[in-house]
Amino acid sequence: MWGLLSSFQFNHDAWELSMDLKEYFRIVRHWAWLLILGLILGGGGGYIASRYQVPVYEASTRVMILRPSHETASDYTYLSGQQLTQTYIQLVTTRPVLEAASEQLGYEIALEQVSAQQIRDTQVIQLTVEDQSPEHVAQIANVLVEKLIEQNENFQAVRFTSAEASLHDQVQQMEAQISSLQTVISQISNQNLKDQIAQLEAQITPLQQEVLVLEQEIAALPDYVTQNKIIIAEKQARLDQIKPLLTLYQEIYSNLVVLGQPIEAGNSDDPQLAQLQSTLGLYQQIYINLLSSLETIRLARLQNTPNIVQIEPASVPDMPVRPRTLMNIVLAAIVGLMLAVGIVFIFEHLDDTLKTPDEVERLLGIPVLGFVAEMQYRTKGEEVYVARQPRSPVSEAFRSLRTNLEYASVQRPIRTLIVTSPEPAEGKTTVAVNLAAIYSQAKKQVALIDADMRHPHVHSYMGLPNHDGLSNLFRDQKNIQKISHNKVSLPHLTIITSGNLPPNPAELLGSDRMEKILEELQAGTEMVVIDTPPSLVADGQVLAAKVDAVLIVIRPGVTRAEAARSTLETYKRAGARVVGVVLNRIPRNRSYYYGGYKYYSPYSESSGYFTGVNVELEETPPTDAATD
Repeated sequence: MWGLLSSFQFNHDAWELSMDLKEYFRIVRHWAWLLILGLILGGGGGYIASRYQVPVYEASTRVMILRPSHETASDYTYLSGQQLTQTYIQLVTTRPVLEAASEQLGYEIALEQVSAQQIRDTQVIQLTVEDQSPEHVAQIANVLVEKLIEQNENFQAVRFTSAEASLHDQVQQMEAQISSLQTVISQISNQNLKDQIAQLEAQITPLQQEVLVLEQEIAALPDYVTQNKIIIAEKQARLDQIKPLLTLYQEIYSNLVVLGQPIEAGNSDDPQLAQLQSTLGLYQQIYINLLSSLETIRLARLQNTPNIVQIEPASVPDMPVRPRTLMNIVLAAIVGLMLAVGIVFIFEHLDDTLKTPDEVERLLGIPVLGFVAEMQYRTKGEEVYVARQPRSPVSEAFRSLRTNLEYASVQRPIRTLIVTSPEPAEGKTTVAVNLAAIYSQAKKQVALIDADMRHPHVHSYMGLPNHDGLSNLFRDQKNIQKISHNKVSLPHLTIITSGNLPPNPAELLGSDRMEKILEELQAGTEMVVIDTPPSLVADGQVLAAKVDAVLIVIRPGVTRAEAARSTLETYKRAGARVVGVVLNRIPRNRSYYYGGYKYYSPYSESSGYFTGVNVELEETPPTDAATD
């Protein structure tokens, strides 16, 4: 049992999926022209926009960041290779570098033109530049690298400039002092001890003041700020250089004050000369130490400067990187297609007409018994289509409709049949006339009544006069044989036109006289087909209770769903038996109505008895001119 239910559920879901796919296919087929137009217009717009865009060229250069081989403690010591590379990526796009490059090239370089990124897992930076000129873009990239290197060197030089300047000044001072002592010694000028002490005091005091200032400045700077660490290191280096010199001066001063003679004055006969010579030796030693310190700082500056090497210069590009014409065309075409899909969605959402057999069956809950394509234009009085072209697909469609009606009358015979439609111009008269003719071709006695006494069309369709007809049977009580007509090509068909138009057709059709007319016709025929007005008027409704069945004609894409539902409900309230629907005037290019679709009888799926005929169109005749 559960297996049977599961199988039924699977089949039901598969059927619903198939119906959805058919609906999507129908929509795509119907709106294919708009979708293609959206693609073409979108792609064309993308192409035109690309043609009017200014070409943009791109050039790239690569530089490698090398750490110093003998790196000493500095601000760069604490940066990893990754951080150091990111630092230079930020530096290359700073205003000083861009301004320096702009000044050299003679034209402005915008920040938006330049981008830099690190190549993964390396210390290589790729610098990319965009510009409207292919020559400029390569020049900008290469000059930016040059300015980056210069900026880096200048930045590193500033770090040691203060210490170098101070040492350089001391070297010059020491050179002057040595020269002065040498002059004194050469002239054998006898300097007294007081003058030497005064001279040393003049040296010691500035150094003491400088030591005091440096110590105060170091104490005032917090050492947890990274930038302060560099300044503290520089001041500490200067302090370390000054203190030995101050100590030496103080020692000499002590020797002069306490001992009254220079240190290691020698064995000169002249104590003053010996003292000057000893002082000169000390000055010379200090001078050597100052020169050594100066060279040490210069070497440290060179060793602690990261090297920037351009490993791949930028070259002049051959092709622009923008506009990307193909991509623009594709994206614009997609946008155009999406807009077209949106328009289709809006129109489909606003369109409340019935279009497919599945929609009809889901909405009305009654089977679709027939499919009739658009027929060739016929002139007045020309033979009925199925009589004129008995082997055409349309004739086969009416035979299938007749077969399905016969299956529908197995349990409840159908001897009288109303053919109606929700609205005008849906082809109900065309269906009624050709259906009656098809019954006649099967050698069955058939009566065709034009009960549309408001806008009759049967007489015009059949090429018959309309002086006497159905209305005369009510007014003059004429015999049916006197007002009926026959066609030579359809000997088994009796035709009763509407006759003169009465003022009260609904009252006539609902009268007892109409019921007697139907009984009289049934006595001499096997089928009575009645063409009634659309359901907008009550004529057909009052007649519906007097007949065996009602057949509703729907024109796909024209008949509104609400009108069809209202027609069905109206006839059901009138006590009519609505046997099914005929889809009429189907465009020949709508293959989803025909290809492999079966005409279902009321006993097809529900009862297990399937009866159907495939309809395949062989040609596309002109549009039917019927307006009934």
